[in-house]
Amino acid sequence: MRAEDVVRIGKPVDNSRVVRQVDPRSRREILLVILLVAVLAAFLGLYAWPALEIRRAGQAGVELDREKQRLVEENRKLRLEKAALENLRRVEDVASRQLGLVPPPPERQVVIEVEKPLPAGHTVAGETAPRREARSGEAPEVRP
Repeated sequence: MRAEDVVRIGKPVDNSRVVRQVDPRSRREILLVILLVAVLAAFLGLYAWPALEIRRAGQAGVELDREKQRLVEENRKLRLEKAALENLRRVEDVASRQLGLVPPPPERQVVIEVEKPLPAGHTVAGETAPRREARSGEAPEVRP
């Protein structure tokens, strides 16, 4: 007889009375593995988080530098425009050409001079200086 022609019939096994019990040691091992993975993930997050924040702060710094350069350039252009608009020859030219204004005759011209205030503590020659108090043993200062 050949092995292929032989059919073996096994004895049926009745597992209906078997009760499954949870192995407390395997449950403990699974919880330990889960806890270990959670701790490793927390350490990885704590390691990567400052590096990401540093990178984000660096990118924000670069953006702020770009914005500063743009504002400096805009400020320069506005100052040039202001200087051009304040140019008195240009103002006279616009007044005469575009608005048709003419200078007033000499008898209608009035020149007003405004004195600039002096900084604190400065005096002009010829003005009365504040009086000094006489010290003990000195004669008081007399001004005509």
